[in-house]
Amino acid sequence: MTHSRFHPGQLVATPGALKALGDNGSLPEQFLSRHVACDWGEVPAEDAQANELALVEGSRLLSAYALSDGRRIWIITEAEDGSGFRRATTILLPEEY
Repeated sequence: MTHSRFHPGQLVATPGALKALGDNGSLPEQFLSRHVACDWGEVPAEDAQANELALVEGSRLLSAYALSDGRRIWIITEAEDGSGFRRATTILLPEEY
């Protein structure tokens, strides 16, 4: 992965997201590396700003990326727990949220 600004915790992907990625000849790592490097993809400016604040405050992080067929995937990293650790990052389709 590229330079990471946070630890993503355990990496998880839904079956729907894995199928969509496979259908497009994409690997999860392509998008995870962007997410942990704080390239939030195609989110509105307000969400990108919220992510930057979340890096400081420890809240949830959300990225959105378009696949070659136009479908979108989301990557969500959980908020920090009481010890300041982000437990998991999930790749999913928006309709699976």
